[in-house]
Amino acid sequence: MRNSLTTKDKGAEYDVPIHASSGGDLRNLMSHLWHMVDFPRFNNTINLEPKIEVSENKSNVTVTAEMPGVAEKDIDLQISSDGYLTISAEKKDENSSQDKDHYFSEISYGMVRRTIPLPWDLDYNKADAEYSDGLLRVAIPKSNIEKQKVKKISVKKSKSSK
Repeated sequence: MRNSLTTKDKGAEYDVPIHASSGGDLRNLMSHLWHMVDFPRFNNTINLEPKIEVSENKSNVTVTAEMPGVAEKDIDLQISSDGYLTISAEKKDENSSQDKDHYFSEISYGMVRRTIPLPWDLDYNKADAEYSDGLLRVAIPKSNIEKQKVKKISVKKSKSSK
């Protein structure tokens, strides 16, 4: 008896091994199973969250967001008084045409939105943003109160050392 799975896809017949003697066979099986399922064809418009990095130094908090393919004019930034930075934008498909079928596309289009809590006392009125090469950088200065919150603690040798 053969260990295989037979399926028909558009008139073609495939034998897919179902044993997992090597990692490659299992990966092939999963790949074939994925492609056997007939998903409805969506346009590639979905909601996305940009990947971010939040860093700080003595005077600023900087939020950097990856936003490739987004035009600068389509980016909207908002900072709420309770310390939430919201980055939103629309990644538009400028080359889309209704009469054109794609052979293969992994490019996603749609709304990009992310809200980041900022747990510092910041001077929101002096926030500044720059966008270059698909990276959005938002720099927000720390308030004078936040800058004074760090206190040096001295470490003393314990009296009961054994």
